[in-house]
Parts: sequence; C-alpha cells; structure tokens
Amino acid sequence: MKRAWNFSAGPAMLPEAVLQRIASELLDTNGSGMSAMEMSHRGKEFLAIAEQAEADLRELMAIPDDYRVLFLQGGATALFATLPMNLANGSGRADYVRSGHWSDKAIREASRFCKVNVAADCEGNGFSRVPAADEYRFDPEADYVHITPNETIHGLRFPELPSVEAPLLADYSSSILSEPVNVRDYGLIYAGAQKNIGPAGLCIVIVREDQLQGAREGTPSLMDLQAQAKAGSMLNTPPTFAWYVAGLVFQWLKAEGGLTVMAERNGEKAALLYGAIDASDFYSNPVAAECRSRMNVPFFLADPALEDTFKAEAKQAGLLTLGGHRALGGLRASIYNAMPKEGVQALVDFMSDFERRYG
Repeated sequence: MKRAWNFSAGPAMLPEAVLQRIASELLDTNGSGMSAMEMSHRGKEFLAIAEQAEADLRELMAIPDDYRVLFLQGGATALFATLPMNLANGSGRADYVRSGHWSDKAIREASRFCKVNVAADCEGNGFSRVPAADEYRFDPEADYVHITPNETIHGLRFPELPSVEAPLLADYSSSILSEPVNVRDYGLIYAGAQKNIGPAGLCIVIVREDQLQGAREGTPSLMDLQAQAKAGSMLNTPPTFAWYVAGLVFQWLKAEGGLTVMAERNGEKAALLYGAIDASDFYSNPVAAECRSRMNVPFFLADPALEDTFKAEAKQAGLLTLGGHRALGGLRASIYNAMPKEGVQALVDFMSDFERRYG
C-alpha cells in the first residue's frame, strides 16, 4: 500500500518511521509483554517512557531547569481557560493579541475568567500581517501577555516577538518543534499535540516555576497547573498512548538532527510552495511575505468555483485534506515536520498541471 500525502492541519501525519515503530511495538512495548496503551500510568514500565519523553523534549528545546514540563489532557483549547484561572491572579487582567481564528477563541474563553485587553488586533488588515511595534497597546497592570505565534487557519506567523514587560504566554500548537525557540523568552508555552507532536488528546505545557503560584479558588483540580506539576502530570490517568507516541516523535527528531535541521527543511518546503503560488496568477496567498507561516499555507484560486474540482482531483492524485478551514474557505496545505519535501513537490507539480488544464 502506498501512503498518500496528508496535508491535514490536525490531526496531522506522523513520521513514517514512528508509525512503523508503533506497529512493531504495539503488542509488546519495550519487552514488557504489554502494549503501551495497556500499561498502568504508575507502573515502572510507563514511568520510564514518560521520563524519557520529558528528557528528550528538554534536550530538543533546551528547556532550562527552572521550567516544568507537563503532559496534560484536553488539548490547547482547555488551556484557553486554564491560563487565566492560574495566571491572572494578580490584577485579574491580561493582554491578548488577536492574530487569527485561534487567538480569537483564546480571547473569548479567557474573557470569561479575567479582564482581557486586546493589545493589538490584526482583523483590520484581514489577518495578513502581525502588528508593528507601535501598534501594541499593552495594559500596564496585565498579569500576562498572550500570543499565538503561528495561526493555523490564516497562515500568519510572528517573525519577531513583541517587546513586553509582563510574562509572555504562547500557544505554539501548530509550530512547536518546527524550529528552535528561546524558552526563556516565555513564562509559559503550550501546544496541542496533534500537529507536530503526536495523536490528539495530549497538550504539552512548558512553564517557568515562578508562574506556578496556585490557581484561583474554584478552579477544577485537573486545571490547576501547580497541582499538576506537583503530581507529575498524573492527578488522574493521563493520555498514556499519546504520551508514548510523543516520546517516539522526540526520538525521531533527535535522530534527524534536531530543531535546527527541522527549521532548514521547513524553510525549504515553505519556499517551494509559496514560490509556486507567487509565480502564478491562478493561485494567491494574502499574507505579507515576512509574516507567512512555514507550517500552514492557505491559498486561493482565481476562480473559487474550481475549489471542489481541485480537491477531488488532488485526492485522486494521492494529495489529501487540502480544503481550507470552514472559517476562511479556500484551500490549505499544512506542511509540518513529518511532511517531506517530496510531498510538497508532488503538490506543486499537481498545482502546475491543474493550472495548465483549468487556467
């Protein structure tokens, strides 16, 4: 069976080497006589998997010792509420940057638990560029500043971080592990796993210890980050199989050369796809060149009536899940770490042929 090229934004494709290893270990993981999905989360077999996964992630991202790493349930969306419950406990105020669909959802959820100041809003420019330095209006009393460094739907990326006084919190769901980041720039980083890490259901949180001051009264125990840190992410049964797969992905990333190598590959893939779009009058991408995502590439046809034909013929050619998000429309190719350049080249070749026949 020949695997198709899966351009889904998430759940997304996993490295083939990781899938093969999962298959080989499915009935007997690490000589335990059990599958990883059958292991007790408190047994020595799974604890060894969990500890190795954290150690490998720390190495990949150069996570300092004064940051805790949590493996939680609920995905990044659960963190939209968890963050203000835990970190907006000084003034009860927080700054958010609206840069696309997911930052907007984070704003609406956080507004239920704290006073949100939209410090900058990209809606006015159609989410085509991030704010300029002089466009931010930060609240001097804010307990934190929240950004979404890569917007999965609008394909918008922060090429530089805003200059902030309050701790910076970032939803890295669609770009974590795609390039090196300086963890010290952040008070907290969080990311849903289903794009660059592993299966859906797992969310990774990297939080500086001084941010773990305790959640406000009434916070559900599973959303109390300090309690989760003290319990080693095991206040209840965690998503053990997703944690195991994440650990395999971390090992794969290390074997491939780490995040510097990933950044180089992702830059090449993105340049190839954007180059094909920009060289054509048939395709377009509205995002300013310096702010374009390297992970999620939305694009539009000159004739939107051809979108269904494009998707149907692409599927026949083994190019899957190229429809744009319902909030934006158009088309979209997500080209995470697991997507090789060969897959992007196959898409570019198809786009060229489709334009020749319909343009």
